[in-house]
Amino acid sequence: MNSIKNNVQLIGRLGAKADYKTVKGDTPMVRLNLATNEVYKNNKGEKVEDTYWHNLVAFGKTAEVIHKYTDKGSEICIQGKLVNRSYEDKDGQKRYITEVQISDVLLMGDKSQSNS
Repeated sequence: MNSIKNNVQLIGRLGAKADYKTVKGDTPMVRLNLATNEVYKNNKGEKVEDTYWHNLVAFGKTAEVIHKYTDKGSEICIQGKLVNRSYEDKDGQKRYITEVQISDVLLMGDKSQSNS
């Protein structure tokens, strides 16, 4: 049961090419945004589609795979956990962010399929 306490699974499309860099010397890292869609009917029976954006981060081999094999529009499935962190912006203000730290990624298809 401990493994389901902080578990996130998402399938969506990348909003842009993942931002790749190395941290702590030589550890690969990517930051990316993932869009997921929810389709439902409202009270009037009209079809409504909502898009949600998720901040994601990955390290190591997972980061390398995402960097090498994905681009804007790529559909991926991820599994990970929610993490919270804080930082100081350029004005010295403390900022807080929640993001999904990816542990596993599955490449779902070619980005060109999203345009058909």
